[in-house]
Amino acid sequence: MSIYTLFTVKFYLNKYISFIWGSNNRIKPIINFQSLNYDLLSGIERQKKTLLENTNNFAKGNFTNNALLWGSRGNGKSSLIKSLFIKLSLEFDNLRLIQLNKENIKLISNIYDFAKKNNKYRFIIFIDDLSFEKIDNEYKIIKSTLDGSLQYQPKNIILYVTSNRRHLMPRDMIDNERSSAIHTDESVEEKISLSDRFGLWIGFHNLSQDDYLNIIKKYSNYYNIPLEEKELQDSIKWSLQRGNRTGRTAWQYVIEIAAKKNLKISF
Repeated sequence: MSIYTLFTVKFYLNKYISFIWGSNNRIKPIINFQSLNYDLLSGIERQKKTLLENTNNFAKGNFTNNALLWGSRGNGKSSLIKSLFIKLSLEFDNLRLIQLNKENIKLISNIYDFAKKNNKYRFIIFIDDLSFEKIDNEYKIIKSTLDGSLQYQPKNIILYVTSNRRHLMPRDMIDNERSSAIHTDESVEEKISLSDRFGLWIGFHNLSQDDYLNIIKKYSNYYNIPLEEKELQDSIKWSLQRGNRTGRTAWQYVIEIAAKKNLKISF
């Protein structure tokens, strides 16, 4: 690494708190890292408590578990990681987040080397929406990379991964494997064992109607958006049209109402 690069890395880590690890094996600062206010995240109190305790322990230098946040899309998995990071980065000035895209997972060992060289910092490695449609070379490469990497994971790194599946692949693929006489139990375990590498499994599920409405009220109050009773009831129709009742749907509805009232929402 050149002197200039060493200086640049030191400057980046001192000035910024969040980064993307690029295919060129270098960190790129996220200048305007945006997330919802941690206190605004509702309907996922248990998940918030679990991840807060784990991340807080990690920031303090304690031994902690990697976490797999799984479940229905739009229910706050990624938002929780981001907002929690922002919250704790105000308390722990050595906490940093590096986002690693799925296609670059093969480079994770380089991040480990990077973390070892910059061990005054604590790094959350964030991999969003990791799942597989089939057992292919990509899955084998990623599984092999993560399996090997997790064994030699530096103490100043923790891995947070989101997925819409608990086992990172479709349930019917696993069931078909189990029902086939030519496949052994060991073969099935091989295909679901990647998720076992995460000490924490945190599930996210669709919201109740009450939770959904409470989220909309909370967003509206926080951003000073007047909300009439009819608009609150219309939010139920909004969710039915989209076929889901999630935190993301609630947020999108609030944005829609704000736009109609010519009000601006800013993070």
